[in-house]
This record gives sequence, structure tokens and C-alpha cells, in this order.
Amino acid sequence: MSDSKELSHPMIKDGWFAEISDTMWPGQAMSLRVKKVLNAEQTKYQDLLVFESTDYGNVLVLDGAIQATERDEFAYQEMIAHLALNSHPDPKKVLVIGGGDGGVLREILKHDGVEEAVLCDIDEGVIRNAKKYLPNMSSSFSHPKVKVHIGDGFKFLADWKNTFDVIITDSSDPEGPAASLFEKPYFELLSDALTEKGVITTQAESIWIHLEIIKNLKTACKAVFPNVDYAYCTIPTYPSGQIGFMVCSKNKEVNLKAPLRSADPETEKKLYRYYSKEIHEASFVLPNFAKYALE
Repeated sequence: MSDSKELSHPMIKDGWFAEISDTMWPGQAMSLRVKKVLNAEQTKYQDLLVFESTDYGNVLVLDGAIQATERDEFAYQEMIAHLALNSHPDPKKVLVIGGGDGGVLREILKHDGVEEAVLCDIDEGVIRNAKKYLPNMSSSFSHPKVKVHIGDGFKFLADWKNTFDVIITDSSDPEGPAASLFEKPYFELLSDALTEKGVITTQAESIWIHLEIIKNLKTACKAVFPNVDYAYCTIPTYPSGQIGFMVCSKNKEVNLKAPLRSADPETEKKLYRYYSKEIHEASFVLPNFAKYALE
């Protein structure tokens, strides 16, 4: 970590941060204007950058990829959490793999019936920086229902069988260490850690640039779970402005496209800025090119 007065980062040039990856989103870039670099460090596992942008609030970047901005993070956090939680009749114990910024935890705690929310993230540096620079997301860490485990998700899951009603994998893109979170052995571990009618959601990339990854991911999930479907949300600072979620249940009877529980409109308005009963249902409706590719 640097204590110099003027922090910098190689991905910031002429006052702009540009998210460039020739492997994950070739031929395109997402740029944000930088007001001030707040922190730049190499954690034990990854390059971490936090900057204040001119229009999107504080921004967390890991290994060159935007993870969250204060302006639009709620779209992703709400959808990855509530698609799963509302596809389970009564979730009591919930696990988050990854999610060190605390955003998914914040959403889980909106469900009064949840008794315990456990977060397992390998990089304490993400949690530490989120607590300092993303207070609206990380405030959940101090909640009495929350338990935090710093460590490898694979090893953590191997120790827990038939324990969690819902497991949410808030992972980065399938490069390097995160690649294994998109493969069948990982989903077998998830299934074993779930209770009888358990549900998972996992970050599942963009239909515009990752259709092959999504197809392979769906195949891996279907080899383990009897009930699998892909939903998506819009979010401007993720590549192509869209990100998806694979929703899987051990209960083959449940209709993942219709929430089992929903709030009245007034409560919904207070709880959510993006998610709603209607959005839940609509998020599974895909444009034809993606629909037929994933069938």
C-alpha cells in the first residue's frame, strides 16, 4: 500500500481508467473518469485499485476489472441475492462465496427469516478496502447474523454438508483462480453443502460476449442440479452493460422464474432499487439469439 500524496495506477491514463482485457472482452473497453485514486495495492491474491470517479462514486477494481461502483452496484447485488433467496421457501442459513465487498450480505439481511449469513472470501484485502471506501455495501459486516471466514471457497465447502439453504457465488470472471468456480466439481461441492431443496446463484457473464462460457456453465450446472435457468440484469459498468446469473435448485418442482415469496409494492419500494417480483419473472426472458443458444 502506498502512502504517497498522489497515488497512481498503470490502468489510469490522462485522468481515465480503462478496463481492457483481450481475453475476456476483446476489442472493447469500459472507461470511467477518475477524480482521485484512493488506494492502489497488491494484496496477497490480486491487484486492487479503489478510485473516486467523477460520476459513479467510489469504484473497486480487482486485477483490472471493475467489481463495483457506488452508483450501480445495487442492480447486481440485488439480483444475484434475491433470485436465489426468493426461489427457496424459507432460507435460514445462507452462504456467500466471494462477495468481499459486502453487497450480497447486505441484500441477504433484508430477509427477516434468515438466521445466519456466512461469507467466505479468500482475500481479506477486499473486505478491508470495502469497509473503508464502500460503506454502503460493507455495513453488513457488523450485523450480528453475519459470520466471516477468510479462506478458499473449495476447502470451506468440503467441510460443510447439508448445511445451507442458499449459496450465492459472487465470483470474478473465469480467468486464473476463478476459472474453477465455473466447472462441474465446484457445483458438486455446492450441491453437497446445500439442504434438501437448496438453491444457488452464481455470476454467469454476459450474453453479448460470453455465450460460449454461459453454455458450458449451464451444461456443468445441469449435470449436478435438476433445475437450472439463466437470468440477467442491466448494469452500465459491467462489460456490455449486462450481467447474468445461473439459478439452480435441488428441487426440480420449483418454478425458478416465479418468486415463491414477494413483498407488497410499498415494502418492495423500500427494500429494493432494482429487484421486484416483475423483474424476477422478466429477467429469465432472453432475446432469441441467447434463448436458442442456451436451449
